[in-house]
Amino acid sequence: MNKHNTAATGSISFREKVAYGVGDIGFNFYWANISAFLLIFYTDVFGISAAAAGTMMLVTKIVDAFTDPMMGAIADRTKSRFGKFRPYIIWLALPMAAAGVLTYSTPDISEGGKLIWAYATYTLMMLIYTAINIPYSALSGVMTADSQQRTTLISFRFIGGFTGGILVTYLTPKLVPWLGQGNDVLGWQLTMAIFGIAAALMFLATFWFTRERIKPINQISESAWRDIADLKDNKPWLVLFALALIIMICITMRAGSGVYYFKYFVQRPELVGEFLSSYMFALALGAACTPLMTRFIDKKRLMILLMSLTGVLSISLYFVPAQQVGLIFAINLAIGFVLGPKSPLAFSMYADTADYNEWRTGRRATAMTFSAATFSQKLGGAIASAAIGWLLALLGYVANEQQSAASQDGIVLLISVIPGVIALLSAFVMRFYSLDNQQLAKIQYELAERKAAAAKL
Repeated sequence: MNKHNTAATGSISFREKVAYGVGDIGFNFYWANISAFLLIFYTDVFGISAAAAGTMMLVTKIVDAFTDPMMGAIADRTKSRFGKFRPYIIWLALPMAAAGVLTYSTPDISEGGKLIWAYATYTLMMLIYTAINIPYSALSGVMTADSQQRTTLISFRFIGGFTGGILVTYLTPKLVPWLGQGNDVLGWQLTMAIFGIAAALMFLATFWFTRERIKPINQISESAWRDIADLKDNKPWLVLFALALIIMICITMRAGSGVYYFKYFVQRPELVGEFLSSYMFALALGAACTPLMTRFIDKKRLMILLMSLTGVLSISLYFVPAQQVGLIFAINLAIGFVLGPKSPLAFSMYADTADYNEWRTGRRATAMTFSAATFSQKLGGAIASAAIGWLLALLGYVANEQQSAASQDGIVLLISVIPGVIALLSAFVMRFYSLDNQQLAKIQYELAERKAAAAKL
């Protein structure tokens, strides 16, 4: 048995895990910026209304409704000497950097022209993001077949992702004014150029040091529609699809409203970087603890427990006065720690549902499994961003001005009660997930037997 076959069923090297995780640092130079800063960039720097910005971020996800599964189908059918998924990570690194700079650029044109620019550049950035991120996500499903190893691998991914989030949320509020020297428009362009170059180097490391090992028993079906039909009948995956949508609304609503919360409610905008980066650190710590947690608690029960705690802690933030900055930070850190394992747990379970689908149908579509799930995450993030923009507009938000009592209360609700209730809803949805450790062991055993039999033919 060669080393690649051994790695398919056993442990993979620490270097390869780190290389995979480094890729998500790069992705979060974009994703964390979108979640935390893009809406306030559009309202307070770019110069469009909160309602228009929120609507734009939702409407553009209609394009993603088609491009995510389309990219999944393309990646599953890609054949190259580098594999199915790794080539996209290197091919699209520089186009991604260019699209990021364009999205955070502010041309000197009319308000209507700016809105068209925002639609065009944000759509372009998300199209390229999809084309590189879908193969990256699917890569974790073909690096190893061992469920616990996948949890560890994906924990490395999200430790990397949250590390990228820490860097972005801490450095961005400092880099923009420093690089712009009073010109925030220039500051945002230069900041995104730096992030884009750094992300490209990290994508190169992921491409170079990772390997694809898992091969389907049979050739993939010729029809992408068959892949989608398989997912429609994959009940564990459907639960995860709904779960990803709901949880991403919770996460993005908290992240996107955090800047507004400290700027207009706490009235300490200088603490925004520390508030968001410390939260990302807590998320990373929680993600790092995920493999330890899953040794003692089934993934399903662990997810229910963590999302329930997230809901209770988030709602409690509503009752904290603006002057209690220390308590605000403490609650936010606790939320980050219990929410951190969510991402590695969910993506590990996506890989498990790809195995389940192959076991049930004899067909494997790893990238399609991840792409449709990624779409639900992006849709959830877009719904949250749109909801923030719409609610702020409804309550009379005016950029860079003292907010009304109604507007301030709305900002507090957006970071506390509303995402808290959504987190509790996600815990309820998770009750319907059916793949436990015993069934997964059976699936892996039978798939291995089928592959061994096929190899003898």
